Amino acid sequence: MAKVVVDAMAMQRALTRITYEIIEHNKGIDGLVILGIKTRGVYLAQRIASRLKQLENASVPVGELDVTQYRDDIEHDAQDVDPTVTVSKIDFPVTDKKVILVDDVLYTGRTIRAAMSAIMDLGRPKQINLAVLVDRGHRELPIRADFVGKNIPSSQQERIKVSVSEIDGQDSVEIIER
Repeated sequence: MAKVVVDAMAMQRALTRITYEIIEHNKGIDGLVILGIKTRGVYLAQRIASRLKQLENASVPVGELDVTQYRDDIEHDAQDVDPTVTVSKIDFPVTDKKVILVDDVLYTGRTIRAAMSAIMDLGRPKQINLAVLVDRGHRELPIRADFVGKNIPSSQQERIKVSVSEIDGQDSVEIIER
C-alpha cells in the first residue's frame, strides 16, 4: 500500500525553497556548480539550476554523478573496480568550486559518502553542500543535508519512492509499506 506524502505542487515548492536557501547560503551563485546523483537527483539538480537561472539571470553548470563504483554496500569484482568516474557526465572542473550535491532521498548516508569520494577523484572543491528532496532519517554515517525539501520520518520497513515527471510521468513522493 502506497501513501502519497508529497504531490507535484509540494515538490515544486520544496525545490524552490531549496533554491532560495542555496542562494542565501552562498551569497549568490558565483563559483557554484551542481552535481545530481543518478538517477533522480540529476533531474532535481536540473530543476534547481533552472530556478537559479530564473532568479539570478545566470547559468550554473550541472553535472551527472554516478557513484555505483564508490558504493561500500554493493559487491564489486576487484578487477572491475576502476577509481575513475566512468559513467558520470561532468564537463567542468570542480576544483575550487562550491559544489551543491543533489539527491532525491537521504537515508543511511552511504550514497552521499560514495558521492563525496567520486567528487574528490575529480578535484578538490572549495566546499560541498548537500541538497535532498527527502530526509527520511536512519543514518548509518555522520552525514546531514544542508538543504532539505521535506523531512519524512519513516520506519526501516517502509520505502520512500520519489517519482519525477521526466522519467516516471509524474512528480510525487510516496511511502510504501514493504
